Amino acid sequence: MRPLVLLIPASLLLAAGAGAQNMPYPPADTAPITSSVQVTAPSFSAPIKPQQARKISGAYDMSNGWYMRVWIARRFIETVIDDQPPLRLVQVAPYRFVSGDGNVTMQFNLGETGDDMQMSYAPDRRFAERIVISSRLAQR
Repeated sequence: MRPLVLLIPASLLLAAGAGAQNMPYPPADTAPITSSVQVTAPSFSAPIKPQQARKISGAYDMSNGWYMRVWIARRFIETVIDDQPPLRLVQVAPYRFVSGDGNVTMQFNLGETGDDMQMSYAPDRRFAERIVISSRLAQR
């Protein structure tokens, strides 16, 4: 009976040691310290030229089944996807527009005829995932 009593504490020690092997080790003193810096430019958008406005404005059938309408103002575009709230984007380059928070990017005047558009956005800021949707101009 004596050997059985000694076996129980030994098995408990083995079980505790197995759980400790799954835990990550603390970093060593020499591990590099990382930091990040976020830089934002002052908000400035160039006026949208009339020929750009003619190429951009209209309705788009998106590849995922969404329907998007684009309206042009002097220094920004406003888009409405299906029945969602409007989204305002400013021009950062010819035919390239970005939302104020930098989450949504739209590139217009793509394809052979210039009727294609590509939109990219991060659906959840907690993850490093970016969705890219292409579309074709449906009507002006």
